[in-house]
Amino acid sequence: MINEPPQQQTDGDRPHIERGGLWGLFLSAAGLILPPFGLILSALGIVQGHRARRAAKAKNGVAPGAILSMVLGWFGVALSALMLVGYLVFWDAYSAYQECSTRALTVSSQQDCDRQLREDIARRAGLPVESVPPVGG
Repeated sequence: MINEPPQQQTDGDRPHIERGGLWGLFLSAAGLILPPFGLILSALGIVQGHRARRAAKAKNGVAPGAILSMVLGWFGVALSALMLVGYLVFWDAYSAYQECSTRALTVSSQQDCDRQLREDIARRAGLPVESVPPVGG
């Protein structure tokens, strides 16, 4: 980077528009939509939004979407972290449910698998079984 002071705008000059904020917004939104890659995409959205803000400030311009990309990015990071913790906590229950479902050949045996999953989740979370929603809806 050049360490020159920013040039003053005159009335006829258009402000510099840094489009990196829009890319950051796109990455942050993709992080919310694609859960397996949400942590990485949201973090990239935060970084891109921050870089766009810094570049726009250095050039006396604007960076549309930069702040929103950082807010959405932090929300996506938090959501992805919660999902990752949920996967880690309930992994045993989910893998047992998967194995049970592959062996289930009838509707009643699949319902038994669903009931067992609800009971496992309730036990791990310390909740009553009735408060855990049904698996199929």
